[in-house]
Amino acid sequence: MRYDGYMTWFKKQKSTIASTNEEKTVRTEGVFSKCDSCLKYIWIKDLDSNDKVCPKCGYHFRINARERLELLLDDHRFQALDNHIISTDPLKFTDRAPYSQKLASAQATTGLNDAVINASGVLGGHPVFISAMEYNFIGGSMGSVVGEMITLAVERATSEKIPLIIVSASGGARMHEGTLSLMQMGKVSAALARLDEARVPFISVLTDPTTGGVTASYAMLGDLNIAEPGALIGFAGPRVIEQTIRQKLPKGFQRSEFLLQHGMLDAIIDRRQMRNYLIHSLNFFMH
Repeated sequence: MRYDGYMTWFKKQKSTIASTNEEKTVRTEGVFSKCDSCLKYIWIKDLDSNDKVCPKCGYHFRINARERLELLLDDHRFQALDNHIISTDPLKFTDRAPYSQKLASAQATTGLNDAVINASGVLGGHPVFISAMEYNFIGGSMGSVVGEMITLAVERATSEKIPLIIVSASGGARMHEGTLSLMQMGKVSAALARLDEARVPFISVLTDPTTGGVTASYAMLGDLNIAEPGALIGFAGPRVIEQTIRQKLPKGFQRSEFLLQHGMLDAIIDRRQMRNYLIHSLNFFMH
């Protein structure tokens, strides 16, 4: 009887401990975030106040397009443009799910029409147009709508003689639209050539990741090409390259530091200094 009573008491104590642990988990959920680089836990408020940069190791967390625009522009204000353009799913593409469903899901999740926000605003007193890509929208892939919106931004900057900034965050061309997606590379590049002829500044900001057709077109065509620390930048991914050439790639290959070392970038700028760096650049260009 004494043994049975002890077991009953033990079960009650175990249940109480389990409830306490569960309660602690619920209370701390969403309060801390774990850094992918140093693996340390960071208080979310500290991370937010540090522009989503790890205060312990400097790792740059990914941020969305709206956060990017608010971070860069004066008074955190911007006017969204061209957000009425929506893909018509020209190929009626289906893989695991119909492309039309993926579009609808991404639109509902992000609140955007596609993987870029075209915006007008003021940066350090300079009127600017900014196209900020949204990686959470089907991997920031470039389809017909993204190509059209960025082309419109370039043409608007050309006609109004206002500097253009494109912030890239993309997995590349959108396979769901096939050749129509690949056509956007030439389309945007041609518009940028006209922008260059008009002598209007274009600053390209490359963030993690910037790959595929975006890298092979407008992301590397800026008058100034700058990147955030540790950003993956390239055409094909490292694993694809290793499988193709059957060789091990150098450490840090296709990261922004590697590209700067090999002359592919003009600068690497910490996100916390990005706004000031862009202002100084615009002061130089517009002088």
